[in-house]
Amino acid sequence: MDTRLLFLISCFIARLSFSLSASGELNSFESVPDLEKSMYTIVDGYPCVRLLNLSGEIGCSNPGHGKVAAPVVKFKNVNQLVEPSAILVSLDELDSLLARVSKDTNFASLVAGILVESGTPGGNNFKGFSPELKFPEAEFAPYQNKNFEWNPSGSGIMWKAYNFPVFLLSENSTLALLEAATKNEKSKKSYTSDVAEFGLVMQTTKSGTHDSESCLREETCLPLGGYSVWSALPPINTSTSQKSKPIILAVTSMDSASFFRDKSLGADSPISGLIALLAAVDALSHLNGLHLSKQLVFVVFTGEAWGFLGSRRFLLELDQHSDAVSGLDFTLIETVLEIGSVGKSFDQGVKKFFVHTTEAASISNQTLDALKRAQDSLKTENVKISVASKSNPGIPPSSLMMFLRKNPDSSGIVLEDFDTAFTNKFYHSHLDNLSNINASAIAAASSLVARSLYILASEKNEINDSVLTAISVNSSFIDELLGCLLDCEPGLSCDLVNQYISPSAACPSHYVGVIQGEPSSSPYPGYVGDVSRFLWNFLADKTSVPTENRSATCPKHCSGTGELCIRGETDGKGVCVISSTRYVPAYSTRLKFESDMWKLLPTNSSDIMGAADPVWTESNWDTITLRVYSVQHASYDRLILLLGISVTVAAYIAIVITRSVIRKALKRD
Repeated sequence: MDTRLLFLISCFIARLSFSLSASGELNSFESVPDLEKSMYTIVDGYPCVRLLNLSGEIGCSNPGHGKVAAPVVKFKNVNQLVEPSAILVSLDELDSLLARVSKDTNFASLVAGILVESGTPGGNNFKGFSPELKFPEAEFAPYQNKNFEWNPSGSGIMWKAYNFPVFLLSENSTLALLEAATKNEKSKKSYTSDVAEFGLVMQTTKSGTHDSESCLREETCLPLGGYSVWSALPPINTSTSQKSKPIILAVTSMDSASFFRDKSLGADSPISGLIALLAAVDALSHLNGLHLSKQLVFVVFTGEAWGFLGSRRFLLELDQHSDAVSGLDFTLIETVLEIGSVGKSFDQGVKKFFVHTTEAASISNQTLDALKRAQDSLKTENVKISVASKSNPGIPPSSLMMFLRKNPDSSGIVLEDFDTAFTNKFYHSHLDNLSNINASAIAAASSLVARSLYILASEKNEINDSVLTAISVNSSFIDELLGCLLDCEPGLSCDLVNQYISPSAACPSHYVGVIQGEPSSSPYPGYVGDVSRFLWNFLADKTSVPTENRSATCPKHCSGTGELCIRGETDGKGVCVISSTRYVPAYSTRLKFESDMWKLLPTNSSDIMGAADPVWTESNWDTITLRVYSVQHASYDRLILLLGISVTVAAYIAIVITRSVIRKALKRD
């Protein structure tokens, strides 16, 4: 009789399950991934990461080596935290939240993580968002006034350490997290809450490796760095015995920084200057029969946002006469023309630029005269050049500072879109994007640079207005570069980039990254970033002269003097050209790669810049994840356990009583 009773109960449960499934009230899952998708919402975002230097750490990381999960709450609705929480905050509130964290240790101990909403802050009180210092990299300035505020919007939050993860959310993820926070507010008495779970965030893998020296020794980090690129127009013939020409050096940089590692676009600072230089090179390359009395050299540095890694390493390579700078000599550099931030110079129809000069008056004045001559040739462009205010302590943060550190008598200028303070309110911020710059301003700067370089490198009696007018910058080319380098669509998948390389990702990011393998002037392409590889191929193409054997394919047949193989990634064959284009490793001058590992060199008392070098490294890390899901409160779990025990006991008692009743009934029958 017991067996028949259990069979009837089983049939009833099966019938009930079938009816619920048919009515759609019970979901069916075909696999574990299906179950996970229904339980977890994967959140798209950009993390703040952990970086190290010789004195400690900056950036963000989980407090331990495990995941962190906490309910999502809105910062504007929080006075005091009663439990570890993931705080959802708007960008214009982020500074005040981090300020409170640094002052209130009790509050900070309950911050499990911070989720930053996407979007540009609104309101008239918003003065900008720059996580940089008010004087970026002041320790490298070649003058005494280190308190000057070049960057008034700077808060300095990116240079502090936070023992909790911080994520910048995408637009879609912002909506999902707002919904989760709102749901938590409305269901305070409910037995469930929506939590954010942060995966492992840039944590060193061994205890005690909390600075660059220790983590390099334990091999739990890699140095920040990459590859700068230089090129000469026309190519330098290193095999000839002819006297070398004086060098006119045009420089800019390709890397930016941000509180959020993979959202470092740097549209105005410095990519506007990079695009202006590339367009100038393109314009000069179209001049027929280019005969110059001086040598034009173009250099694009990387790592400048992290202690001027590129320019300092470039100058050291010049001192060592390495293969990476073969054909160049520091003593031959007559002047440096640096293109800085030029994307915000458009004001009421006028493209206004400011010239920041060094104290080497005679040569700097020649450069200034060349710029003014170029300005006069752009009669219909409404371009205006002004000398920066004498109240400035010196030139603004720039690669030219490193040249002055090496030789205080170096001549040079920096072309900028500001006078006494940055006009870019989003310096080293993820908001320094395509909407923060003006293409016509970049085109005007490019025209100024191209014509000024031609004037500086030519014999004075050969310059006439008709030649200057022929140096025409292609505005469509600038528009194309903007889409390639500052937007995800088309991004690095654009036709221009795909002519030269096969990029590893479509969305550009101008964070310097880490240097992998042994530094070399001929690095393994997989160790070179997409932007550096594109620049190398582009500059080699634009500054090249054809080989004698134009049908030669590479790399096998590029054996002639000065020959390079370009476009080798696109079709596996490439083209041989004669060009003086080289990679220059960019990493700390305090580091040496030896026996397959990085070693820190002792300080040199005569090297001022080396003594100021923080030696930046990035902690090893796995995949950085963020997801949201619902959890039950522990009190509810205990209640369910108690109810389960009660039901089990009641069921047992019921079965015992039922069996007794049935037996008595059967005996009576």
